[in-house]
Amino acid sequence: MEKRRPQGGSKFGPKKSSPFKKDFNDKPKRSFDKDNTSDKSFDKPKRSFNKDASDKPKRNFSDKGERPSFSDKPNRRFSKDSSSPLLGRGTGGEAKPKRAFADRGERAKFYADKNERSKEKKSSFERGERAPYDPSKPKNYKKDYSKKKDVVITNADKGLIRLNKYIANAGICSRREADDLIKSGCVSVNGKVISELGYTVKATDEVNYSGARLKSEKHVYLLLNKPKDYITTADDERGRKTVMELVAGACKQRIYPVGRLDRNTTGLLLFTNDGELTKKLTHPKHEIEKLYHVELDKNLKQDDFMKLKEGLELEDGMIKPDEVSYAGETKREVGIRIHSGRNRIVRRMFEHLGYDVLRLDRTMFAGLTKKNIPRAKWRFLTENEISFLKMLK
Repeated sequence: MEKRRPQGGSKFGPKKSSPFKKDFNDKPKRSFDKDNTSDKSFDKPKRSFNKDASDKPKRNFSDKGERPSFSDKPNRRFSKDSSSPLLGRGTGGEAKPKRAFADRGERAKFYADKNERSKEKKSSFERGERAPYDPSKPKNYKKDYSKKKDVVITNADKGLIRLNKYIANAGICSRREADDLIKSGCVSVNGKVISELGYTVKATDEVNYSGARLKSEKHVYLLLNKPKDYITTADDERGRKTVMELVAGACKQRIYPVGRLDRNTTGLLLFTNDGELTKKLTHPKHEIEKLYHVELDKNLKQDDFMKLKEGLELEDGMIKPDEVSYAGETKREVGIRIHSGRNRIVRRMFEHLGYDVLRLDRTMFAGLTKKNIPRAKWRFLTENEISFLKMLK
């Protein structure tokens, strides 16, 4: 352990005083004792006053009398003194004449007439533009002070849903068809038959249609890449494989296929519980496009290609594809775009020309493709895809 150095010194020896520094050791220490008055070296000099200045009498302002008031001063602007720089703008150095105002009686009459005219006007309630306030009815708006505007409260905010939408969400039919069911008296709510359009229900209400209770479920949209040897139906009496087996357990809601594909036809198949969208995608008037990849048993001749492009007359009417083109290295593979929803329409078109279809695959349906969907697999639609389907006319 290092030894401590002595105070005032260093490890080289005691500290030596320098001859060039002032030594304050000889100066007497100051005493703060009140009785000690012998030492006069620290006494401060007393402040001296000029006796002549202190004896001088103070100034008296009262000798001048009362101070003049400001009201007694002349108004220089309207003064008749020609030397005043603030003379009025009148001619001859005179003050500017006062401004002339209208007769106060006429002004009072004008405002009285104006008040009478305002009383004659009808209020918005008297004109029938707005109904008077009814405290028994709930308000249909609330004030949003953050946005400084009124926000309308919808039925969804109150937990209500229109009855036709409730039926459509249950997968029975579209909203328009639900209105027809309501008019016919086939729908009851909590045991009461409802025939009024625009009727709203709650999620807890019991809605029955033809004796069966309906459940309004969340809409689900699912896209399947259908393999071969599966039939498009919910149940099969012969025990064949159905497409419902491929999507079993995908969701809690009960979904159905939109349209149909033959047993030997592969490709896109849409599933949903949205009855309104199902009706829209399957109705012929909406002309939903489908794209098929066809493989034939032999090459498609040029004459038959032109016949197919111009249209064919089948047993159920005329059919004309939207677009036809060769789709492979050989002329056995053909791509065909069509919007018709007739049963087995693509196969019947080629059979009419004398060709057998070896493989038929639907690669596009209503703008949806099977990209990144392996065979026998499925996926849910994105929000953009759902919005796109609902915007289709």
